[in-house]
Amino acid sequence: MNPEKDFAPLTPNIVRALNDKLYEKRKVAALEIEKLVREFVAQNNTVQIKHVIQTLSQEFALSQHPHSRKGGLIGLAACSIALGKDSGLYLKELIEPVLTCFNDADSRLRYYACEALYNIVKVARGAVLPHFNVLFDGLSKLAADPDPNVKSGSELLDRLLKDIVTESNRFDLVGFIPLLRERIYSNNQYARQFIISWILVLESVPDINLLDYLPEILDGLFQILGDNGKEIRKMCEVVLGEFLKEIKKNPSSVKFAEMANILVIHCQTTDDLIQLTAMCWMREFIQLAGRVMLPYSSGILTAVLPCLAYDDRKKSIKEVANVCNQSLMKLVTPEDDEPDELKPVVLRQAEPNPDDSLVKQEGTVSGGPSGSCDSSFSSGISVFTPARGSGLTARRMNGLWTLRSAGTQLSAIGVIFSYTSQACAGKGKGSTERAPVTLHLDGIVQVLNCHLSDTAIGMMTRIAILKWLYHLYIKTPRKMFRHTDSLFPILLQTLSDESDEVILKDLEVLAEIASSPAGQTDDPGPLDGPDLQVRHSELQVPPTGRAGLMNTPGTKGLECSPSTPTMNSYFYKFMINLLKRFSSERKLLEVRGAFIIRQLCLLLNAENIFHSMADILLQEEDLKFASTMVHTLNTILLTSTELFQLRNQLKDLRTLESQNLFCCLYRSWCHNPVTTVSLCFLTQNYRHAYDLIQKFGDLEVTVDFLTEVDKLVQLIECPIFTYLRLQLLDVKNNPYLIKALYGLLMLLPQSSAFQLLSHRLQCVPNPELLQTEDSLKAAPKSQKADAPSIDYAELLQHFEKVQKKHLEVRHQRSGRGDHLDRRVVL
Repeated sequence: MNPEKDFAPLTPNIVRALNDKLYEKRKVAALEIEKLVREFVAQNNTVQIKHVIQTLSQEFALSQHPHSRKGGLIGLAACSIALGKDSGLYLKELIEPVLTCFNDADSRLRYYACEALYNIVKVARGAVLPHFNVLFDGLSKLAADPDPNVKSGSELLDRLLKDIVTESNRFDLVGFIPLLRERIYSNNQYARQFIISWILVLESVPDINLLDYLPEILDGLFQILGDNGKEIRKMCEVVLGEFLKEIKKNPSSVKFAEMANILVIHCQTTDDLIQLTAMCWMREFIQLAGRVMLPYSSGILTAVLPCLAYDDRKKSIKEVANVCNQSLMKLVTPEDDEPDELKPVVLRQAEPNPDDSLVKQEGTVSGGPSGSCDSSFSSGISVFTPARGSGLTARRMNGLWTLRSAGTQLSAIGVIFSYTSQACAGKGKGSTERAPVTLHLDGIVQVLNCHLSDTAIGMMTRIAILKWLYHLYIKTPRKMFRHTDSLFPILLQTLSDESDEVILKDLEVLAEIASSPAGQTDDPGPLDGPDLQVRHSELQVPPTGRAGLMNTPGTKGLECSPSTPTMNSYFYKFMINLLKRFSSERKLLEVRGAFIIRQLCLLLNAENIFHSMADILLQEEDLKFASTMVHTLNTILLTSTELFQLRNQLKDLRTLESQNLFCCLYRSWCHNPVTTVSLCFLTQNYRHAYDLIQKFGDLEVTVDFLTEVDKLVQLIECPIFTYLRLQLLDVKNNPYLIKALYGLLMLLPQSSAFQLLSHRLQCVPNPELLQTEDSLKAAPKSQKADAPSIDYAELLQHFEKVQKKHLEVRHQRSGRGDHLDRRVVL
């Protein structure tokens, strides 16, 4: 510094002392400056005051010499003290050079800058608020200062500034939010702690409604919640809890839509605390905002569905996610199936009367649980303040406030600020109407389809997806059927799932698709593969009162008996694709085939299930599969409790419906000779059963064939054929039953089944009456074989034709060397 330069009105002694390396001499100079400025204030000499401040700023505080900068800082603080309440007129000139020194490389100088600014702010009080952003910016940097003295000094200044903001009603929140939004993404733990403490303070001020600007900072808050420091995480958790409590009390003023995607993102994080907190917020948003959240359903489901498969280690997240899922599902209503342009304008949800808000605010503030996951917090928040016994103290020395450090390890004592969350009266919007909310079904279905296709997804998630699909088909069937063709393959694939519960839910969805009136179309759509381009011999279940017997044309399974629901165009397609899947995945048929068919018989109509499958199998080119499938269907028909009503219907062939069903089943059952006989036993067509067994002599008798005969004998001994065994007592009226059973006995080798059936036939009374005369003019009354509406000769010809085809196929395979000849020589 040039010693000959004129620094008037500062005297040479003041200038010399300000440049001294000793703090005590600089302090003496500061006291002289304070005295000088007071005289100028008394004289109202603003020119000289500005000149002093400018000199201290330019020639000292911004000097290249470190001691000069220290002198300039203490001199500016002295000016502020001397100006008193008039310091507000010169704050810009006083603050800017001090803030510049915040960036100084010398930690001691940064400390003195903090001390100087403390004195300036202490005097100016509320007048510093127009400069709050620059002060906050500077403090946020000092909060992360590596020097503990500087950081502690900044904390004391920070508390002073918080007191001023709390006391004032002139804080410019709008101007501050952009800076807060920028600083909140700092990765420094001290800077984060500084940000969180300020948000807590601003939230506690009744005249500051930070909730309006929550969308601006919510993402940053969740970022801070993932900090490694426990104290910071806890502070952030408290902040989010207070915000959530405020949201619950004032849902009408909350910008739910603007924060929905932020929550979706953080609900998918790997940090347990962030995920749980975000999921709790999502739960409250869905319950408070209602249908406002529907447009974000696809994102919400993307975040929520994987959480449903969590184990007990993340039980809390799983439980909250389940509530979110259930609450969101309830928002979908039948009105969402209407075209958007036809939807009426609905009342705004969660929009209380402004007068009601005033009444609530006048009462005791209790609210709901304040934690980010409904955990309770105390009504106070912790911030830092100097206290007796701490290393850092604030002391008045001849009008000059100084900060003194007692050592490098400085501590701060927390005090409790009372927290009262109040909303501004009348924040609710005046209108009670809002635009209708649209359900974006395309996005939801895409998410559900994607998750269901993921083989790594958990069982509970798959069940939830299927519940969603079923719910959507119930509530919005017309819109959902636009997506059925894309969903159909994955729904069929899900039938191979390892979980029975998943398969049950999957079948419910498929059954709803197959039976919903919304799925009715003129064309059921293309079938999968050229091998399934079958001609429809139709479901032979004519409606009541329609004339005609066997050959009445059907309508692809659309017609059914009056007591059963109407199947739509997808029903037949479903049956075709199900059989195709059984054909391509034999293990599925073996392990789950019976289970799937039995459940479908409960969900849909057993008659239509069997009718359609028999119709399709009639055209099956893979004869081995057709025989296996017929055997499976026959076993289900004879043994399952779900098929009790259908069995009773087939026992009595006096109605047109039952005759139609029998003929349809018979034609496909011909793929398996033994099952055909069992069908005749079930329907009490004993004479035709005897005629069929007579034809067995022309068939190729294999081990598999004899095994099936053995199983049929075992079935005859089961409760399902109790009526048949009782009919053996009436030898006169059931001669062909006895002859048919003897025919089976003659087919069997000397095995346990042979002994079982032989012993049964020995119980038949009056065996001499087995001889019948062909000249009998009338058939026995109980003999159903002579029913005039069924052409049994034609059925027998069909049986021979089908068996001939099976024989040709077996011989072809044998010729290729890929068939093991399992014939048995009797």
